[in-house]
Amino acid sequence: MTVKPLADRVLVKNDKAETKTASGIIIPEAAQEKTQTATVVSVGPGTEEEKITVKAGDRIMYDKYAGTQVKIDGEDHLILKMADIIAVIE
Repeated sequence: MTVKPLADRVLVKNDKAETKTASGIIIPEAAQEKTQTATVVSVGPGTEEEKITVKAGDRIMYDKYAGTQVKIDGEDHLILKMADIIAVIE
């Protein structure tokens, strides 16, 4: 399925949460924190007020409670507003 965001929206795929600590302790799925980093899958055209400044393939950080969860081809994705993206990870 192809999903094309509208206006100032960005479709991202969440990064996987860490399953082990640095010392090797395995973290159960129920105790893992929600990751706030993702990879951009596709972007909308933007609006006059809000320009799109990311592109497909960029890794980003976003606000903790932002966006709408969607499942595409069995995988979790998130649709964010451009304003909810707080940084590009280089």
